Amino acid sequence: MPPSPDNPPTTGPLAGVRVIELGTLIAGPFGARLLGDLGADVVKVEPPGGGGDPLRTWGQAEVDGNRFHWTTLARNKRSITLDLRSARGRELLLDLVEHSDVVVENFRPGTLERWNLGYGQLRERNRGIILARVSGYGQTGPKAHLPGYASVAESVSGLRHLNGYPGQAPPRLALSLGDSLAGMFAAQGVLAALYRRSVTGEGQVVDVALTEACLAIQESTISDYAMGGVVRGPSGTRLDGIAPSNLYPTEDDTWVLIAANQDTVFARLAAAIGRTELADDPRFVDHLARGRNQDELDAIIGDWSRTRTADEIIALLAEAGVIAGRVNTVADVVADPQLHAREMLVDHHDERIGRPVLGVGVVPKFSATPGTVRNAGPPTPGHDNAEVYATLLGLDLAEQQRLRDANVI
Repeated sequence: MPPSPDNPPTTGPLAGVRVIELGTLIAGPFGARLLGDLGADVVKVEPPGGGGDPLRTWGQAEVDGNRFHWTTLARNKRSITLDLRSARGRELLLDLVEHSDVVVENFRPGTLERWNLGYGQLRERNRGIILARVSGYGQTGPKAHLPGYASVAESVSGLRHLNGYPGQAPPRLALSLGDSLAGMFAAQGVLAALYRRSVTGEGQVVDVALTEACLAIQESTISDYAMGGVVRGPSGTRLDGIAPSNLYPTEDDTWVLIAANQDTVFARLAAAIGRTELADDPRFVDHLARGRNQDELDAIIGDWSRTRTADEIIALLAEAGVIAGRVNTVADVVADPQLHAREMLVDHHDERIGRPVLGVGVVPKFSATPGTVRNAGPPTPGHDNAEVYATLLGLDLAEQQRLRDANVI
């Protein structure tokens, strides 16, 4: 579609890169969205004759029957419908592969192969194609055939075990964290593969497992266990041995996170709360000592914080050079002037309801080739069929109608 106020021209470091997105829900589509945010032309494939990606109905707010997880996860994408189970549908996809750089999929391993759309078939059409595959356990290994969801991946990877309080069932974050992590690693892998292709001319497979994405962020848990038999567990609102770095109560019944575990920062905190002697107290004199005595230290800071409002605490500690911030709700986040100044709260024109929907901006920021939010998620499955099939494959309207009648697109 031509550029317009609701569809600004494509910018970003990936402008000129075309991505075909296969699959549904979160992990693969989130990775493709990140590529779209950076300027890639993402063509999402949905099945014909139905409601499309189930994510279209996800989200907690509802307006006129519409929900809004789709608005931001499918932004910067075009939508076509295509039956990959039919011979003609598979041939059309391979034709699209000839005109593309990347395919992102998150089916259970073996699905593309059963449809004769595995990497070998894709590469026959385009030796530079990059296939990013996101699955529960990866493309190989004894569990590769199992289905995977983020909640299970967070659990079996050990990530969920680290959350919550000792002796309690480990809770989940109220997000699909494992999906987002896998999508981020998939996008990172695609970027590396695009660079390598610029050197060799050859594409490759990027294999991302939900479980491995959850494991990859767990810092030194594996090494601590291997070398010292330490099984790190949940520690509530703090990290054991890292002090002070915790939530503290305030006079106005909210919580402030104060992080002053570095020696120099702790000395500044001690001065700010009028307890300069704490910096030289043998219980708190260095990182290891504070870790051993963090209960006592948390009690001292808590006694101080509960006599002041959150705003007073944050202002005082900012002046002293101590890192602190309130625990914000989404309502607080939406009002944050820093996020507005950084264009991290931006409108998405959602055609389903005919008006803007606020959502998150593009990360990271680029000085020369900034990414943009060019559109919200396509309002209907196949929204861009006519344009994509005519432009990329040269199918006239009569042929497209025949394919629709045959339920191919």
